[in-house]
Amino acid sequence: MAGPHENLEHAEHAQHAAHEGGNNKKIALIISVLALFLAFSETFGKSAQTAALNYQIEASNLWNFFQAKNIRRTATLVAIQSAKIEAATAEGSRKAALEKQIAEWTETAARYQSEPEAGGGKGEGTRELSRRAIEMQKDRDLQLNKYHNFEFASAAFQIGIVMASAAVITSMVALAWAAIGIGMIGVLFTATGFVMPTFPHDVLHVIESLFGVQGGGAH
Repeated sequence: MAGPHENLEHAEHAQHAAHEGGNNKKIALIISVLALFLAFSETFGKSAQTAALNYQIEASNLWNFFQAKNIRRTATLVAIQSAKIEAATAEGSRKAALEKQIAEWTETAARYQSEPEAGGGKGEGTRELSRRAIEMQKDRDLQLNKYHNFEFASAAFQIGIVMASAAVITSMVALAWAAIGIGMIGVLFTATGFVMPTFPHDVLHVIESLFGVQGGGAH
């Protein structure tokens, strides 16, 4: 992403172009508009990147919690099986104590697997923890897709600014039109980041699958 130094350069390019008059005033306006869109896309991209990192941290924490609960549940199930074997040959009070212990352990194991009322109603059993972790991973992937769209948009705006600056130097109006076209691509990626963040990746996957099928047929 561009920093304050790059944004200052964009402003200077626009200022120089405006001072030269003629078509350069219009090009200065193009540079200013592209720089504005660039600032927006970079802000949105940074926000999406931060959200993705937060979701990743939360998902990792949930999977760690899931692993700890699963280990305890597995240890409890092993203890239950061992107690059942011992209870099969025990008699009297010893058998009754083992059966009581087995019942308690069975209840504990069931709670480790599903505890929907815990965690403020979110659930802290292995079943609920895995579901919550998977949801967090989906949210992370969505934010990453948004981030990639905004990154593509920023790149397009930066290229457009460079071409518009080149139009000022060379007085080639075609470069200014090219800058506008590339800027529109940046606007498209910005809009896609909001309404269809997975679209570019879906297109890439379709293309990869098509080439993959063709490659497989060639063998």
